Amino acid sequence: MPQLPLLVAFDLDDTLAPSKSAVDPRMVAALLGLLERTTVAVISGGNFAQFASQLVGGLERSPDVTEASLERLHLLPTCGTRYERRERAAWHTVYQENLTADERDAALMALREEADRLGLWEHEPWGEILEDRGSQVTFSALGQSAPVSAKQVWDPDGAKKNALRAAVADRLPHLEVRSGGSTSVDITRRGIDKAYGMRKLSEHTGISLDDMLFVGDRLDPAGNDYPVRAMGVACHAVTGWQDTASFVEQLITED
Repeated sequence: MPQLPLLVAFDLDDTLAPSKSAVDPRMVAALLGLLERTTVAVISGGNFAQFASQLVGGLERSPDVTEASLERLHLLPTCGTRYERRERAAWHTVYQENLTADERDAALMALREEADRLGLWEHEPWGEILEDRGSQVTFSALGQSAPVSAKQVWDPDGAKKNALRAAVADRLPHLEVRSGGSTSVDITRRGIDKAYGMRKLSEHTGISLDDMLFVGDRLDPAGNDYPVRAMGVACHAVTGWQDTASFVEQLITED
Protein backbone atom coordinates (compact mmCIF):
# COMPACT_ATOMS: atom_id res chain seq x y z
CA MET A 1 0.00 0.00 0.00
CA PRO A 2 1.43 3.44 -0.92
CA GLN A 3 2.03 6.04 1.78
CA LEU A 4 -1.16 7.41 3.31
CA PRO A 5 -2.25 10.53 1.38
CA LEU A 6 -1.94 13.89 3.11
CA LEU A 7 -5.70 14.33 2.64
CA VAL A 8 -8.46 11.78 2.01
CA ALA A 9 -11.75 13.21 0.75
CA PHE A 10 -15.07 11.37 0.70
CA ASP A 11 -18.48 11.70 -0.84
CA LEU A 12 -21.21 11.31 1.81
CA ASP A 13 -24.41 9.64 0.55
CA ASP A 14 -23.88 6.01 -0.47
CA THR A 15 -20.16 6.36 0.32
CA LEU A 16 -20.02 7.04 4.07
CA ALA A 17 -23.68 6.25 4.78
CA PRO A 18 -26.89 5.25 2.99
CA SER A 19 -28.66 8.21 1.43
CA LYS A 20 -29.62 10.78 4.13
CA SER A 21 -29.00 8.22 6.87
CA ALA A 22 -26.67 8.42 9.85
CA VAL A 23 -23.21 6.91 9.61
CA ASP A 24 -22.85 3.46 11.14
CA PRO A 25 -20.72 3.11 14.32
CA ARG A 26 -18.24 1.05 12.29
CA MET A 27 -17.77 3.97 9.91
CA VAL A 28 -17.45 6.43 12.80
CA ALA A 29 -14.62 4.32 14.24
CA ALA A 30 -12.91 4.04 10.85
CA LEU A 31 -13.07 7.79 10.23
CA LEU A 32 -11.78 8.62 13.70
CA GLY A 33 -8.91 6.22 13.13
CA LEU A 34 -8.12 7.93 9.85
CA LEU A 35 -8.37 11.40 11.43
CA GLU A 36 -5.65 10.39 13.90
CA ARG A 37 -3.32 9.87 10.95
CA THR A 38 -4.20 12.38 8.23
CA THR A 39 -6.49 15.18 7.11
CA VAL A 40 -10.02 14.19 6.05
CA ALA A 41 -12.60 16.07 3.98
CA VAL A 42 -16.22 15.29 3.09
CA ILE A 43 -17.75 16.88 -0.01
CA SER A 44 -21.33 16.11 -1.01
CA GLY A 45 -24.56 17.64 -2.29
CA GLY A 46 -26.34 17.78 1.05
CA ASN A 47 -26.65 20.99 3.05
CA PHE A 48 -24.78 21.56 6.31
CA ALA A 49 -27.76 20.46 8.42
CA GLN A 50 -27.64 17.11 6.60
CA PHE A 51 -23.88 16.81 7.26
CA ALA A 52 -24.55 17.53 10.93
CA SER A 53 -27.28 14.90 11.30
CA GLN A 54 -25.63 12.20 9.18
CA LEU A 55 -21.98 12.57 10.06
CA VAL A 56 -20.89 15.23 12.52
CA GLY A 57 -23.27 14.21 15.30
CA GLY A 58 -22.00 10.63 15.25
CA LEU A 59 -18.37 11.76 15.38
CA GLU A 60 -18.95 14.28 18.16
CA ARG A 61 -20.84 11.75 20.31
CA SER A 62 -18.09 9.14 20.09
CA PRO A 63 -16.14 8.66 23.32
CA ASP A 64 -13.01 8.33 21.20
CA VAL A 65 -13.26 11.72 19.47
CA THR A 66 -10.79 14.52 20.21
CA GLU A 67 -10.96 18.18 19.32
CA ALA A 68 -7.64 17.80 17.52
CA SER A 69 -9.19 15.16 15.25
CA LEU A 70 -12.21 17.34 14.47
CA GLU A 71 -9.88 20.18 13.52
CA ARG A 72 -8.43 17.90 10.82
CA LEU A 73 -11.92 17.41 9.35
CA HIS A 74 -13.01 19.70 6.49
CA LEU A 75 -16.67 19.80 5.45
CA LEU A 76 -17.82 20.97 2.02
CA PRO A 77 -21.63 20.78 1.79
CA THR A 78 -23.67 21.50 -1.35
CA CYS A 79 -20.95 20.15 -3.68
CA GLY A 80 -18.25 22.47 -2.41
CA THR A 81 -20.26 25.70 -2.63
CA ARG A 82 -19.79 25.99 1.14
CA TYR A 83 -16.76 25.21 3.31
CA GLU A 84 -16.82 24.60 7.08
CA ARG A 85 -13.81 24.19 9.38
CA ARG A 86 -13.54 23.39 13.07
CA GLU A 87 -12.06 26.12 15.25
CA ARG A 88 -12.35 26.65 19.01
CA ALA A 89 -14.78 23.72 19.38
CA ALA A 90 -17.26 25.07 16.82
CA TRP A 91 -17.82 24.95 13.07
CA HIS A 92 -17.03 28.14 11.16
CA THR A 93 -17.93 29.02 7.55
CA VAL A 94 -14.86 29.73 5.39
CA TYR A 95 -16.96 30.68 2.36
CA GLN A 96 -20.44 30.19 0.92
CA GLU A 97 -21.11 30.74 -2.82
CA ASN A 98 -24.82 31.61 -2.66
CA LEU A 99 -27.07 31.83 -5.70
CA THR A 100 -28.69 35.19 -6.39
CA ALA A 101 -32.45 35.47 -5.96
CA ASP A 102 -32.90 35.50 -9.76
CA GLU A 103 -30.69 32.41 -10.19
CA ARG A 104 -32.56 30.58 -7.43
CA ASP A 105 -35.98 31.41 -8.87
CA ALA A 106 -34.95 30.39 -12.39
CA ALA A 107 -33.59 27.08 -11.09
CA LEU A 108 -36.72 26.28 -9.10
CA MET A 109 -38.98 27.11 -12.04
CA ALA A 110 -36.98 25.09 -14.56
CA LEU A 111 -36.87 22.03 -12.31
CA ARG A 112 -40.61 22.13 -11.62
CA GLU A 113 -41.64 22.71 -15.23
CA GLU A 114 -39.28 20.17 -16.78
CA ALA A 115 -40.13 17.52 -14.19
CA ASP A 116 -43.82 18.07 -15.01
CA ARG A 117 -43.17 17.86 -18.74
CA LEU A 118 -41.19 14.63 -18.40
CA GLY A 119 -43.76 13.03 -16.05
CA LEU A 120 -41.29 13.01 -13.16
CA TRP A 121 -43.17 15.20 -10.68
CA GLU A 122 -44.29 12.99 -7.78
CA HIS A 123 -47.69 13.97 -6.37
CA GLU A 124 -47.32 12.06 -3.09
CA PRO A 125 -43.68 12.60 -2.12
CA TRP A 126 -41.94 12.03 1.20
CA GLY A 127 -41.38 15.69 2.03
CA GLU A 128 -40.46 18.61 -0.22
CA ILE A 129 -39.25 17.90 -3.76
CA LEU A 130 -37.53 21.25 -4.27
CA GLU A 131 -35.13 22.74 -1.71
CA ASP A 132 -33.31 26.06 -1.65
CA ARG A 133 -29.99 25.35 0.08
CA GLY A 134 -28.68 28.88 -0.36
CA SER A 135 -25.67 27.99 -2.48
CA GLN A 136 -27.52 25.16 -4.24
CA VAL A 137 -31.03 24.31 -5.41
CA THR A 138 -31.83 20.60 -5.23
CA PHE A 139 -34.56 18.48 -6.82
CA SER A 140 -35.31 15.25 -4.94
CA ALA A 141 -37.66 13.21 -7.10
CA LEU A 142 -39.39 11.34 -4.25
CA GLY A 143 -39.06 14.07 -1.62
CA GLN A 144 -36.37 14.98 0.89
CA SER A 145 -37.35 12.21 3.33
CA ALA A 146 -37.90 9.32 0.92
CA PRO A 147 -36.74 5.93 2.24
CA VAL A 148 -33.62 4.40 0.72
CA SER A 149 -35.62 1.39 -0.53
CA ALA A 150 -37.87 3.64 -2.64
CA LYS A 151 -34.93 5.58 -4.03
CA GLN A 152 -33.14 2.44 -5.11
CA VAL A 153 -35.96 1.30 -7.40
CA TRP A 154 -37.09 4.67 -8.78
CA ASP A 155 -34.35 5.10 -11.42
CA PRO A 156 -31.85 2.22 -11.26
CA ASP A 157 -30.13 3.10 -14.56
CA GLY A 158 -30.19 6.88 -14.03
CA ALA A 159 -32.17 7.53 -17.23
CA LYS A 160 -34.93 9.61 -15.59
CA LYS A 161 -32.56 11.78 -13.61
CA ASN A 162 -30.20 12.31 -16.54
CA ALA A 163 -33.09 13.29 -18.82
CA LEU A 164 -34.21 15.91 -16.31
CA ARG A 165 -30.66 17.18 -15.84
CA ALA A 166 -30.19 17.61 -19.60
CA ALA A 167 -33.52 19.38 -20.05
CA VAL A 168 -32.87 21.81 -17.19
CA ALA A 169 -29.28 22.43 -18.30
CA ASP A 170 -30.55 23.50 -21.73
CA ARG A 171 -32.73 26.11 -20.03
CA LEU A 172 -30.06 27.34 -17.63
CA PRO A 173 -26.77 27.65 -19.54
CA HIS A 174 -25.56 30.26 -17.04
CA LEU A 175 -25.77 27.79 -14.13
CA GLU A 176 -24.19 24.42 -13.28
CA VAL A 177 -26.75 21.58 -13.47
CA ARG A 178 -25.58 18.13 -12.30
CA SER A 179 -26.91 14.73 -11.39
CA GLY A 180 -26.76 14.44 -7.63
CA GLY A 181 -27.61 11.39 -5.57
CA SER A 182 -29.73 8.47 -6.70
CA THR A 183 -32.87 10.60 -7.24
CA SER A 184 -31.59 14.18 -7.22
CA VAL A 185 -30.46 16.99 -9.50
CA ASP A 186 -28.36 19.85 -8.10
CA ILE A 187 -27.96 23.40 -9.42
CA THR A 188 -25.18 25.78 -8.37
CA ARG A 189 -23.37 28.77 -9.79
CA ARG A 190 -21.56 28.07 -13.06
CA GLY A 191 -18.22 26.32 -12.69
CA ILE A 192 -18.87 25.10 -9.14
CA ASP A 193 -18.76 21.34 -8.68
CA LYS A 194 -16.76 18.88 -6.61
CA ALA A 195 -13.61 19.72 -8.58
CA TYR A 196 -14.08 23.33 -7.48
CA GLY A 197 -14.35 22.13 -3.89
CA MET A 198 -11.16 20.08 -4.18
CA ARG A 199 -9.28 23.09 -5.54
CA LYS A 200 -10.56 25.16 -2.61
CA LEU A 201 -9.36 22.45 -0.22
CA SER A 202 -5.91 22.65 -1.76
CA GLU A 203 -5.92 26.44 -1.54
CA HIS A 204 -6.98 26.58 2.12
CA THR A 205 -4.97 23.60 3.44
CA GLY A 206 -1.82 24.06 1.37
CA ILE A 207 -2.01 20.38 0.38
CA SER A 208 -1.35 19.69 -3.29
CA LEU A 209 -4.03 17.90 -5.32
CA ASP A 210 -1.32 15.32 -6.09
CA ASP A 211 -1.20 14.45 -2.39
CA MET A 212 -4.96 13.87 -2.09
CA LEU A 213 -7.18 10.82 -2.56
CA PHE A 214 -10.91 10.99 -3.28
CA VAL A 215 -13.32 8.16 -2.40
CA GLY A 216 -16.78 8.09 -3.98
CA ASP A 217 -19.52 5.91 -5.42
CA ARG A 218 -20.33 8.00 -8.52
CA LEU A 219 -17.04 8.28 -10.39
CA ASP A 220 -18.58 7.25 -13.72
CA PRO A 221 -18.80 9.99 -16.40
CA ALA A 222 -22.46 10.68 -15.55
CA GLY A 223 -21.82 10.79 -11.80
CA ASN A 224 -21.43 13.83 -9.59
CA ASP A 225 -18.04 12.58 -8.34
CA TYR A 226 -16.62 12.42 -11.86
CA PRO A 227 -15.31 16.04 -11.99
CA VAL A 228 -12.77 15.05 -9.33
CA ARG A 229 -11.49 12.16 -11.43
CA ALA A 230 -11.48 14.33 -14.56
CA MET A 231 -9.20 16.90 -12.91
CA GLY A 232 -6.60 14.21 -12.24
CA VAL A 233 -6.99 13.62 -8.50
CA ALA A 234 -6.31 10.02 -7.46
CA CYS A 235 -9.66 8.30 -6.88
CA HIS A 236 -10.96 5.10 -5.36
CA ALA A 237 -14.43 3.86 -6.37
CA VAL A 238 -16.71 2.20 -3.81
CA THR A 239 -20.11 0.54 -3.98
CA GLY A 240 -21.51 1.52 -0.58
CA TRP A 241 -20.55 2.45 2.97
CA GLN A 242 -19.45 -1.06 3.91
CA ASP A 243 -17.02 -1.06 1.00
CA THR A 244 -15.72 2.33 2.14
CA ALA A 245 -15.33 1.16 5.74
CA SER A 246 -13.29 -1.83 4.61
CA PHE A 247 -11.07 0.40 2.48
CA VAL A 248 -10.48 2.90 5.30
CA GLU A 249 -9.76 0.11 7.78
CA GLN A 250 -7.17 -1.23 5.36
CA LEU A 251 -5.59 2.22 4.99
CA ILE A 252 -5.30 2.52 8.76
CA THR A 253 -3.93 -1.00 9.23
CA GLU A 254 -1.29 -0.71 6.54
CA ASP A 255 -0.21 2.86 7.31
